[in-house]
Amino acid sequence: MNFLARLWDAIVGELRVGDIGEAMRDAIAVREAFHFSLLGIRIVVADSVVVTWGVMVLLAIAAFFLGRRLKEIPKGMQIAVEGLVDGVVSVCANAMDRKLAERTAPYVGTIGLFIAFSNLTSILKIPPPAKNPAFAIALALATIFYVIATGIRMVGLKGFWQSLLYPNKALLPFKLLDYMIKPISLSLRLFGNVFGAFILMEFIYIVVPAVIPGVLGLWFDIADGILQGLIFAYLTVIYIGEILENAHEAQARAKLQIRRRT
Repeated sequence: MNFLARLWDAIVGELRVGDIGEAMRDAIAVREAFHFSLLGIRIVVADSVVVTWGVMVLLAIAAFFLGRRLKEIPKGMQIAVEGLVDGVVSVCANAMDRKLAERTAPYVGTIGLFIAFSNLTSILKIPPPAKNPAFAIALALATIFYVIATGIRMVGLKGFWQSLLYPNKALLPFKLLDYMIKPISLSLRLFGNVFGAFILMEFIYIVVPAVIPGVLGLWFDIADGILQGLIFAYLTVIYIGEILENAHEAQARAKLQIRRRT
């Protein structure tokens, strides 16, 4: 009984009673990392920008060292890296042929790894950049521009236009609207999931800082962060695959109509 009483006192002692609302507002606030003046204009650099560049530098360094001295017969880390690359190419190949998949894989793999590692900063109690909506919006816009540019590069400008008109010309306004909705969907999905998980974990750290955060952190800080990177990358592949499929279907229909006329 004495042991249970001491255990209960320890748990209760870990509970933080205070202004939870104020603590939450402080946790989710976008903080200034530093600022500088340019032509008399004060430019503020947020903490999310610093973390973003930090992750990019670390990934660039890792890519540099992992890409050096590659051998014909892989060993050690080279096996893991080649397995990761082959996995990304295989995912891309589900929506396009192998050659096109190899051309698409570098961006898809990079964006997936970048988002995953950016989200994993929460393990170190560093707020993930995606809790700032500007981060998610920037990635979504860059991705949709990449999707359109890649689609045009693969099927040509005519093929891309045909993909917008397939299966019916009346759908053109909706297809154009879809390209405005896609970046909104991508950004909201990334921001919503990461921000929600961050808020939940911060609340738990404030109210019950012992044991429970460590258990839930395995999902919200690690698994969910990696999952969001995978989802973002996979949707990029799907969007490109839609362009290719619609363009090919439109071209096949046009050829069939020509044959029927002749």
